[in-house]
Amino acid sequence: MTTTRPLIRFSDHIPLDTSRAPARGAARRELSRPMYHEHDPNLLQRGIDRFWDWIGDLFGGASEAAPGGSLGLTVIVVVILLIAAGLWWRLGVPRRAPVRLGSLFDDRPATAAEHRATAAAHAAAGRWNHAVQERMRAIVRALEERALLDPRPGRTADEAAAEAARPLPGHAASLHAAAREFDDVTYGGRTADERAYLRLTELDRALGQAKPQLSEAVPGAAE
Repeated sequence: MTTTRPLIRFSDHIPLDTSRAPARGAARRELSRPMYHEHDPNLLQRGIDRFWDWIGDLFGGASEAAPGGSLGLTVIVVVILLIAAGLWWRLGVPRRAPVRLGSLFDDRPATAAEHRATAAAHAAAGRWNHAVQERMRAIVRALEERALLDPRPGRTADEAAAEAARPLPGHAASLHAAAREFDDVTYGGRTADERAYLRLTELDRALGQAKPQLSEAVPGAAE
């Protein structure tokens, strides 16, 4: 004879303890053990918060010491930034190591007129660095075409300026300034502008109209 056990409905006869307080307390006690805090993922966040707190305390102390409080400190910081920006704009990117200056011309031969046309095209497009470079090449090529300079491969802009200053001493300063402009934009990391290009353009025109100074005769050569 099989005995059938009555079904028990827990909802009717055995009340469930739905309170989570005991489990929560046990979990809190367990997680408070030191072993769970050796690699706390919030450690980095706390370090970042302390860093920003330190920055805030630093600026707070500086603002109290600066004339005018926070406003005075802000003015000082802005002035320092403007001075730094002005120095960067004036001096350009500093050279970390000595730079060996390359030759003025590349392997592609071109006439002075061709260099001028290329420079004008770059200037029209606002590419002032390339415009300055091509205008300097036009200046030197024109002097070579007038036989005021001997065509010499590998000549640098500085060498061309020094050699051209001998028959054209009245333009020596402008020639050296143009060579520096070329070297700055080509090797020094500087950025040219329209004014730099116009200075070289005016020098090119002035040199085209300049009369070379003849070398003095050697005494005793003709008597």
